[in-house]
Amino acid sequence: MAGDAVCDLRHHGGSDQAVYAFAREDLDFWERELGRSLPNGAFGENLTTSGLDITGARIGERWRIGPDLVLETTSGRIPCRTFQSRLGEEGWVKRFTRRAVTGAYLRVIVPGEIRAGDPIEIVHRPDHEVTVAMAFRAVTLERELLPEVLAAGDALHSEALRLAREYVASLNGSARHRPTRSGVP
Repeated sequence: MAGDAVCDLRHHGGSDQAVYAFAREDLDFWERELGRSLPNGAFGENLTTSGLDITGARIGERWRIGPDLVLETTSGRIPCRTFQSRLGEEGWVKRFTRRAVTGAYLRVIVPGEIRAGDPIEIVHRPDHEVTVAMAFRAVTLERELLPEVLAAGDALHSEALRLAREYVASLNGSARHRPTRSGVP
């Protein structure tokens, strides 16, 4: 997004994470939990939405905002120490991860300008059932979901796609080399 600066390009930014969206409703939840005000942008999001279930969005779902901009969901946010430090909350990474309501990273499909209050229209919803929440849980707490997230294909964040493919390959490899009860393959 115009005016953004990314310091750690290894884990932040790039085409799969061009925009970070977080729901105002989820910020409101955290305001109550943390007992303090969280203005729009408090989680580092450059798009704060209202009335949209971001975590329930499917990977590859496309949103039109304003007359031209089209974004595509790629993943949920993986919390990091920088995020924890910015909030000043002890144990924040684990707490945010357990809640698993992460907001979404999006790639830009069609560039465009947007303004506060522009409506968000879902212009494409993939046939698969892989949501932002499911993909997040697969790469963090529930690795057994990794084979299922492959249904999102290339719409999935490239790192999550790599991880899922490696996980499936390791399962296939271990199945070929698993000994029988007698210890003979």
